[in-house]
Amino acid sequence: MSTEDSVYVCAMEQLTQTEERIMQIVWELESAFVKDIIEQMPEPKPPYNTISSVVRLLEKKGYVSHKAYGKTYEYFPAIA
Repeated sequence: MSTEDSVYVCAMEQLTQTEERIMQIVWELESAFVKDIIEQMPEPKPPYNTISSVVRLLEKKGYVSHKAYGKTYEYFPAIA
């Protein structure tokens, strides 16, 4: 089979356990700021910068999008 005849399937990257938990929270809330995500997480609460970094990775992977309010971002699921 030639390359022209091949069928390419776009697969999303697999999520880490932390990414999956954050996605579950974003789906539940439908839209959220990083502080909202942290509020939904169990004690001990993870650092703000950690969750912010994970959410940006989820956006890079195509799982979430954001709406900017100045320098503050509200995140929402990009996939159902």
